[in-house]
Amino acid sequence: MSDHRFFELPDLLEPGDLLVVNETRVRAARLHGKRVGTGGHVELFLLGRRDNGLWNAVARPARRLRTGVKIEFDGLTATVIRKGAGIVVVDLDAESPEEAIQAVGVVPLPPYFTGHLDDPERYQTMFANELGSAAAPTAGLHFTPNVVDAVKAKGVEMATVDLHVSLDTFRPITAVDVEDHEMHSEWCSVPVETVRAVSLAPRVIAVGTTVVRTLESFAIADHVLEPGEKRTSLFIKPGYRFQIVDGLITNFHMPGSTLLVLLAAFMGDRWRAAYESALERGYRFLSFGDAMYAERA
Repeated sequence: MSDHRFFELPDLLEPGDLLVVNETRVRAARLHGKRVGTGGHVELFLLGRRDNGLWNAVARPARRLRTGVKIEFDGLTATVIRKGAGIVVVDLDAESPEEAIQAVGVVPLPPYFTGHLDDPERYQTMFANELGSAAAPTAGLHFTPNVVDAVKAKGVEMATVDLHVSLDTFRPITAVDVEDHEMHSEWCSVPVETVRAVSLAPRVIAVGTTVVRTLESFAIADHVLEPGEKRTSLFIKPGYRFQIVDGLITNFHMPGSTLLVLLAAFMGDRWRAAYESALERGYRFLSFGDAMYAERA
């Protein structure tokens, strides 16, 4: 193990390596409104759009939100269609829901963040392009134009995928046994250009766990992908055989998360020593924290 500043990333890579980033963009998914009829405050945190046009959301408070309840958000109306375990399904009444959400919502910061971002773009990666996520793919936040230029000058190629980050990326594991944890699906896509780049690269380096899940979800053989879009519920656990990803840049994750389970599958028991070292040296965890680079066990 060694310590580096992030701008030294090119020193850890080799000419011909392929860096793959998630180009998803975080929508203004946190909406504050009032319940029609009572005026009670309701917050909706939109997790993503379903295939049938309805939306999954986390509601606070959710206890009194029965089927049929309407919530007004300054010109946008949400109707509760049904309730599940911690999630409500709502219908958004707007000619262009995405435009209405961007007009009345705010970019959702992680719940442990207590400050305020004067510029919401600070929670977008420099690669953010395709609107659709409920949270940022935070490994990409470390990159700047200067770092990208240095990486390319080293002879490293770059490619993109898109995974719309939703509840499963950050939902903690509550099952006693990891095998019993249920992953819900998240929408993702791989373009033809990325398929071609992966087939030519001696090593594929994923920028973030969302990129790992996307690439592995479209794998059909070693370093062979199929292009397209779909919903993935892939849960990568120890014992998983990686077909695409050789290296991983990722933030430091909390215990009890699927992200840490993925890291354990990728690194083997080496992840424990890495995390012990990070704690001893005062590395910062979570979304605005530090990052690590690891190669597959």
